[in-house]
Parts: sequence; C-alpha cells; structure tokens
Amino acid sequence: MIDDGTGFLTIGELARATGLSVRTIRYWSDEDALPPVARSAGGYRLYDAGSVARLELIRTLRELGLGLDDVRRVLTGETTVAQVAAAHVAALDAQIRALKVTRAVLSTVARRGSTAEEATLMNGLARLSTTERRRIIEDFMAEVFEGIDTADPDIRTRLRFAAADLPDDPTPEQVDAWVELAELIQDPEFRTTMRRMIESNAADRGPDVPAGTSLWFMSRLVRLAGDALEEGLAPDSPQAAGVLRALVGDADPAAVLERLVPATNARLVRYRELSALVNGLEPPSSHEAEFGWVVAALRARVGG
Repeated sequence: MIDDGTGFLTIGELARATGLSVRTIRYWSDEDALPPVARSAGGYRLYDAGSVARLELIRTLRELGLGLDDVRRVLTGETTVAQVAAAHVAALDAQIRALKVTRAVLSTVARRGSTAEEATLMNGLARLSTTERRRIIEDFMAEVFEGIDTADPDIRTRLRFAAADLPDDPTPEQVDAWVELAELIQDPEFRTTMRRMIESNAADRGPDVPAGTSLWFMSRLVRLAGDALEEGLAPDSPQAAGVLRALVGDADPAAVLERLVPATNARLVRYRELSALVNGLEPPSSHEAEFGWVVAALRARVGG
C-alpha cells in the first residue's frame, strides 16, 4: 500500500497480496479485465481493495477455462457467471466428445498398423456430422433394398436399427465400432453380399406371408441344429436328414443352401457385432456352430 493515505495498491503490492505474478496482473489490466482505479504522480497504475476481489474472480474464471472476453462480459454485467458456466460446460462437452473421437481413431490406427492414408480416412469417418453419418446409412439402405419390395419388413427394420447413429456421448469403443461399420457399409462388395442375403429372404414371398417369418426360421434353425449338436449327430447322417425335414419341409435343399450361405458370411457376422457395439448392446451370438451344421447337412444332401 502506498504511503499517501489513499489505501491504493501498486501492481507489485497487488501481486504480493494475491500470489499472482506482476506480469499476469499487468496483462489482465492491459486487456481491460482489471482497469486501474487511479494513477500515481509518476503514471503508475494503482488499485484498491475492490481490485483485489475483482482479481480473485478473474483468477477463478480463468482457472475454470474461461477466455478473457467472457471474463470481461461477466465483470461488466453483460452476462452472469451461471450463464457463462453453462455455455462453458457445453463447450467442454463438445471438446470431450472430440477427444473421445481422437482417442478412438488413434487406438484403431495403432491396433491395425494403419498407413497415413488409412488414418486420414478413419479420422474423416469418425468426425462426420450427424447429418453426414445418416446420409451414409440411408445410401446403404437404399442400395441394398433397391427394387426389392417383398423383403420381410422385419429385415428392413433390423438393418436400419443395426446401422444406428452414434449416441450424443459415445464411448471410445462405440466410436471405434462406428468407424469400422462405416467403412464396411460403404464397401461395394459388402453391399453386394448384403443384397444377396436380402434377395434370398425376399424369394418366393407372397403377400400372405406374415412379417417376422425370417426371424422364426432362424430361431428354429438355431434350436434344431443346437439339439443335433448336443446329440452328436453328424451332418451327413440319416438322422440329420430328419432334422432338415423338420426345418425346411419339402423345400429343395440346394435352394435352401443357396439362400442360407449368404447369412453365414463372416462379414455379415461382423456387421451385426459392430452394430451392437454402436448401439451400446452386447454383441449377439453368431451361432456359427449351428449354422455351420445346417450348411454341412444341406451340402451332404445336395452332394448325395
């Protein structure tokens, strides 16, 4: 405090009183966040007790990450601390989401040993806007279903759900899964595989066939083949023929095999796994053993 009876403080005294550096206080003063209340005869900036309280508020807001523009608006009464804090929370949430995306991309790059080009592609996919991500999904749905009007509506619903967008606050694992899923559904070869599966589902369906029939067939396949595996029945055994009759009736084994093989494709299995991860669900069982048994049994009948 200068010894003139005014109670004013110099920048040096203010620094000692608050523990802040002279350089920091001078910078904030130069930026009009802490204007001096007076000047000494020699032109030096002077501050009072109110300046100490104002300086403590500036320090608190800066430590919370607010910029000087927001600090000045609070100090001049243009906005409140609560309003600025709410806006800052929203900004931090956006930064956190961006950091999660960055972490997921780097994790995937490290795991795959990706090239610079692959890393650039993955980063671009992960940072797409919500609208852009939905456009990828809609384009995928349009291509794989184009001209197929008789497909089981349940298939269309499940595929749309499976390709659901990222949640507002995704985990790194969900971002990672989305990157791989987006790459997959934009792959022309995978789209062809998916379309064949849908065409198989749509074959010979008439208007009287209820929705969900494909689900019923798959659940029955898993149950019957699972029982056969537990009993140790060989796919080429006479008993296996009875299991197939219970599953497909009098249908041509070759036709059933042709329709079933696409559904057992490894990339379709991966699609379902990734979809579950994006949706925050446990990856579904691929029932690889059950499908494999039925495919082998059908091939034994076709080959015979």
